[in-house]
Amino acid sequence: MDFLEPIFKSQFTWGLLVGLFFAGMALWGRIKTELEFRRYKKLLGDKMELEADQYRKLKEERERLGQENENLRLKVGSTKENPLRDLERELEIFARAEKRMMINAPGFAGAWEAAKAASHDELVEEERGKSLPKKIFRKFFRSEGAPVVAVAALESKSGGGGSDNNG
Repeated sequence: MDFLEPIFKSQFTWGLLVGLFFAGMALWGRIKTELEFRRYKKLLGDKMELEADQYRKLKEERERLGQENENLRLKVGSTKENPLRDLERELEIFARAEKRMMINAPGFAGAWEAAKAASHDELVEEERGKSLPKKIFRKFFRSEGAPVVAVAALESKSGGGGSDNNG
């Protein structure tokens, strides 16, 4: 081992060992960085795939909702132009006015117009959602005297004149 002693005492050997040590540390850092870079690339690719899938789904849902909105807009437009709906509304006004006239019989012409206007106002309120539709109750309680009594009771509760003027 005497031949190794001058080699270990040489400055060149110590410089070479220190240089190799730092080169090994640099190589190890480079390998770690590349492994981490590959991992980040994989994560970024996965994230982009997920976001692309979500974007595609959102775009499909947006197109579906746009089509649904257009269909509903057309349906609402067609129901507004429906003359049958206007006729049904007018018949409902006349039916309610007739019920009021059975309660307030004297002075038919003036009472008829007042009952017709009041029925129109009620129907407008129902369409706005401020009161329950009375035609539902009329369908359930269809007997001859019951609608008159029901209308009279509803009017007396709301203070609309009711059966107190009957005479």
